[in-house]
Order: sequence, then C-alpha cells, then structure tokens
Amino acid sequence: MTDEAKGERRWRNLLGMVKRPKPVVGATPADVVHRENKWSLLRYRPRPEGVAFKTPVLLVPSLINRHYVLDLQPGRSIAEALVARGHEVFIVDWGTPGPEDRHLSFDAITDGYLGRAIRVAAQHGGRGKTHVLGYCLGGTLAVVHAAVRPEHIASLTVLAAPVSFHDEGLLSLWTRSSTFDLGAMIDATGNVPWQLMQGAFQMLRPTLPLSKAAHVIDRAWDDEFLDGFFALETWGNDNVSFPGEAYRRYIEGLYRADGLMKETFTLSGRPVLLRNITCPTLAVTFAHDNIVPEESAAPLIERIGSTDKQRVHLPGGHVGAVISRKALATLWPTISAWWAAHDAEPEAKVEPKAKVEPAAQEKPRAKAKRASAKAR
Repeated sequence: MTDEAKGERRWRNLLGMVKRPKPVVGATPADVVHRENKWSLLRYRPRPEGVAFKTPVLLVPSLINRHYVLDLQPGRSIAEALVARGHEVFIVDWGTPGPEDRHLSFDAITDGYLGRAIRVAAQHGGRGKTHVLGYCLGGTLAVVHAAVRPEHIASLTVLAAPVSFHDEGLLSLWTRSSTFDLGAMIDATGNVPWQLMQGAFQMLRPTLPLSKAAHVIDRAWDDEFLDGFFALETWGNDNVSFPGEAYRRYIEGLYRADGLMKETFTLSGRPVLLRNITCPTLAVTFAHDNIVPEESAAPLIERIGSTDKQRVHLPGGHVGAVISRKALATLWPTISAWWAAHDAEPEAKVEPKAKVEPAAQEKPRAKAKRASAKAR
C-alpha cells in the first residue's frame, strides 16, 4: 500500500472511529462445566478430530481481570490456538464479586474455588491430573495451591507470576509505605474498587495514554491493527474489584511480609513451602514487565523442589508478550510442547535386583556317601 493510500485510509478510519463496530472478544466456543457463587469453569469445545493428549490444561487468569484476555479475538486467541493443537482446555472465569463477597477469604478462593476447578478439569483426563497454567496473580494462586495440594497437578506453568514481593517495583514500594492505609480502605470500600487498582497500574506508566493515542494515529490505516487494539482496550477497561478480605491477606501476607520467600504464608492453616513443589514447572518472565518485574517472578525456579524445571526469559511487556501474534507463533507453541512432553507419568526408576545364584546341586556320589555315614 502506498503512503498516499495509507494516509487516505488513516483519516477515513479516524473519522469513522465512533461508528466502528465493537470488537468480538471471547468468541471461542465453550461450555460452563462448573459454577459456584460468582465464578465458573469453562471447557472449550475440542476440535472436530478430538483431543490429542491424555492430560487436560487449566488456564488460571488473574483474579482482577477478565478471563478472555486468553481468548481475545479470532486469530488472536490463546485458547483457540491450544484447542487447534489438540489440547483439552479449561479456563476459570472469576466473575464479578458483589458487596456480599467482601468477606471472601484468600483461602476460600485459592484452596476452595481453584481447588475445585483443578479437580473438575483433572476428571476429564486419563491420569486424574491436569496441567495448570497461571497468569500474573493467577500464577501466584496456582503456586500457593501447588505447594499444599499437589495431588491433581501434572505440571505447573506460570506467566509473569509474582512470588517475591520485596522488589523495588513501584507497586511493591507503594503497598509497603506508611501512607498506604490498607485497613481504612477495605473498611470504607468492602471490595477494593477496580478503578483504584487500574489507577495504580497507570501510575507505573503515566504517559501510556498519550503513547497509545500517538500509536493509533500512526497505525490507523491498518484495520487489523485497529481491531486488535480495540479488543485489547475492551479487556483493559473491563476490570474486576478485589474481594476485601482476600485483598487484605494478599497485601499483608505477601507484599508486606514476603511470606512465600520467608516461608511464613499459609493456606488453610498449612505452611506454603515452595520447596514442596515437585511437579514439572515452567516459569516465563518478561524483560520489560513493569507490573511484575523479573526479580519478583524469577525466584520461583530457584526455590521449588522440582528437578524438572525451566525458566524462559523473553522480551516484551506484561500483556503484549503474552497475547501478541508473535507470542502465538513462539511462546505458546513452546508451552504446548512442554505439556506434550509431560503428557504421561514419568516412568519409575526400577532398581536392579541383586543376582541370586541358584543352589548348588550335590553330586550323586557325595550324597550317597553322606547317607551311608549317617546310617552307621
């Protein structure tokens, strides 16, 4: 396309932006297989030729974001791509907490809700286990659960999941400051409003709105770009409030006490020890992630007890590196291959048995001689 044609289309698209159809998001066909309170578990319909693997996959998005970031739009959907590769894919939709959920605890979500999602997904596989993938805060929840309830987890994959909270990132510094009055905020609001949390994320990159506007004007001639941009903006402005008591525990036990690193955090009264995670584990970190810095996510691999573990460090930011077309062509095939390699239980090592020599047979002459002596 010539520069003149691009310029003409750019202005036509900019002038018609108000009338532009809303983007289609979360379109991969799925069915609700479990529902409880506000959350539900979705199972994406398998491809026509059926699933290719014994072990299903459970996707756990962040508690404060809509699940369809992993099913953004046709042709740019992680769920769609995994189904096409033959995986049986489940995803947690956390729903929207109401005022009555202000007392919902961190344990109820991480042990109760997530535990039931894992068990339901595991029932669909031949091993009674499921691969678990957690993204951002969803990854932290998955890590905490795996350290205490590993029975139905075949492998653990985490994307940009914080586990060490005493880093130098702005979110960590802010939540540990004396001016962050956690109790007063929760007492006043019940559930922590999504607008407050969105404002905190925007604080990390205050010039981002201007950068986005400039980028849209520059690329407005590209309809495919605009479709993807507005789909992502739809998700980015469709946030979820954080249940108050769960948020209190999250900030006090993780951000302020750094409970996973100091081994002081518990789940339903049981200690959460990262060294107890022995399943195959893959951790992905991103070089330009301003929400979960590398130093917050990387220690997981160092601390867990698994001998089958790997960390992949990639360029890109917290969201773009996960849902971009490049990610669909590189990151997700890598994760799919990881799951394929761990689709069956590892064969148990069989120790060689000590060789037992057969009993020596006595010679007939010696046997007769001993019998004659005994008779005398």
